[in-house]
Amino acid sequence: MTPDLKTAALALASEAKTLRRALDRRASEISRPALATSVESRPQAKAFAAYVRQGDESQLRALGYQEKGMTTAVAADGGVLVDSQTSARIETVLRGASPMRVLANVVQVESGSYDALIDHSEMTASWIAESGTVAETTTPALARISIRLHDLTANPKASQRLLDDSAFDVESWLAERIAARFARAETAAAVTGDGVDKPRGFLNHTAVANASWAWGSLGYVATGAAGAFAASHPGDALADLVYALPAGYRSNASFVMNSKTAGAIRRMKDVDGRYLWSDGLAAGQPATLLGHGVTIVEEMPDVAANSFAVAFGDFRSGYTLAERPELRILRDPYSAKPHVLFYATKRVGGDVTDFAAIKLLKFAAS
Repeated sequence: MTPDLKTAALALASEAKTLRRALDRRASEISRPALATSVESRPQAKAFAAYVRQGDESQLRALGYQEKGMTTAVAADGGVLVDSQTSARIETVLRGASPMRVLANVVQVESGSYDALIDHSEMTASWIAESGTVAETTTPALARISIRLHDLTANPKASQRLLDDSAFDVESWLAERIAARFARAETAAAVTGDGVDKPRGFLNHTAVANASWAWGSLGYVATGAAGAFAASHPGDALADLVYALPAGYRSNASFVMNSKTAGAIRRMKDVDGRYLWSDGLAAGQPATLLGHGVTIVEEMPDVAANSFAVAFGDFRSGYTLAERPELRILRDPYSAKPHVLFYATKRVGGDVTDFAAIKLLKFAAS
């Protein structure tokens, strides 16, 4: 081969190699979007992940069309609102872990409180003769119940090395930790909270014998024995509790108790030897007691003298949880070095809104 032909052959080989590299690079660029679609289609999630992992706020600020939902009005505190997809996942976990969210009426508000107007009386009517005089009837009475929202907080932490690991799903970790903490605190407050910087629980209201019940208190039925069910026919107290609730509420009513109380009631039988308790016929269906569903709430008190260990009622009508829809997270890499703290807050309030819809079982002689 002459020198000229050899030079030409080397030049062609070099051009072919360059062309092959260009084609490979182009093929790689064409296929790459298919692998990254899930990330690129969620720019708000990508920006939130960058904030959580490295504290990088630049991507959040770059999302100008989502600035209202992603950043706060006051930039000095460095807080952000969780992106919509992450927030929805936390709410889903919270509903599954908090039984009071399943039972109660949950409303979302944009202000610092929720006011409910309750009509707890009836307008009277009367029969008259054809030529009789129509007497003025009494008018309904409205009660205003104001539910203030309080700050519910959680402060989980992770090491910066763990956050830097690309295989670590930081969003799922945050969702699970925050939801678990929020669920426990929210349920405890909805049952026994005193209303001071937290929701007011239904057991925090005055309880009176059902025969003396009046609006503003909860009626109770006694078991007939101090700190226990009556020795003979213990299930009668449960039947009395069911029929102490007005008929209009019974179709949507359920029992609420903790696992220890449920274990004691689970063994009760009627005079014919049949269990009062019936397990659900299908997976996921709640057990029933005297034909009504049973919800296990571990924050309910144990059976003890004068305790209200069992509640029965239509909690959707009787108790309201009010919340602001957004979840706020502040990243703090300084207070617990080398760990990073995530200060999460959510505003929640709760209180009884219909005192006629909930009845209690008191473990006492009367």
